[in-house]
Amino acid sequence: MPTLHLRAAIYARVSSERQAQEGTIASQLEALDRRVRDDGLGCDPELRFTDDGVSGTLLLRPALERLRDQAAAGSFDRLYVQDPDRFSRKYAYQVLILEELDRCGVEVVFLCNPLSDDPAANLLVQVQGMIAEYERAKIMERSRRGKQHAARRGSVNVLSAAPYGYRYIRKQDGDGEGRYQVVAEEARVARRIFEWVGRDHCSLSEVTRRLKGEGVRTRTGLTEWDPSTICEMLRNPAYKGTAAYGKTRAGPYKPKRIRPLRGQAEIPKKPMTRVDTPPRTGPHRPGRGPR
Repeated sequence: MPTLHLRAAIYARVSSERQAQEGTIASQLEALDRRVRDDGLGCDPELRFTDDGVSGTLLLRPALERLRDQAAAGSFDRLYVQDPDRFSRKYAYQVLILEELDRCGVEVVFLCNPLSDDPAANLLVQVQGMIAEYERAKIMERSRRGKQHAARRGSVNVLSAAPYGYRYIRKQDGDGEGRYQVVAEEARVARRIFEWVGRDHCSLSEVTRRLKGEGVRTRTGLTEWDPSTICEMLRNPAYKGTAAYGKTRAGPYKPKRIRPLRGQAEIPKKPMTRVDTPPRTGPHRPGRGPR
């Protein structure tokens, strides 16, 4: 197929919002556009796929999903990507996407470490994919240890979000240290919830009915309160002045118990031996034998 008749597409990805804001995605797009022009091609706007601030460990990404759909529909013939790890940080996902594009007849062009028929070059791409996965594991471990150290110092920066009744103040706005700030209106509602349960012995369903009757909305503006939300509030140690981090621990794998189908025994039963019951010796009606 002549080069001028090829339809080109580009794909770019950054793994965090910070990288997207700093223009990393723009630098990728600029380099890809330059390579497309050098090859004498053009790229239509609808064939520019970008995932801003999306982790490379996820295979389900908005732009990548559209790219795969368009490839299956035959919308383009050549795809330009900066590096294989833009597809994924996991080597298995890289192979899956490349094989899928190959079945669709799409030629993939990497700006770094391009694919070729040379086994040595393909081996280099495979090694790079495994190294990218190893680097991600190291980043996660460093992040975990850093958060653990901050939690031991009493910093709330490591927590995911402020509970109902509090507002999280970022360290940029809190003199270099993140903290919780009490929201007076929400704190009043939280205090009443604890009073209803602790003093009046109300059930969770009764608490939700009272909140709805008084017109109290959730943090997201809903009129209906879920009992599980109330339960999480009652169990949250932040309301008594403490916070927990790293409560989840890894342990031995325990497979879940699978409920058997209706009419089937969970464990095959042993065959039962027949036991003959002795005839009754008590009184019985005339004309009838023992039951």
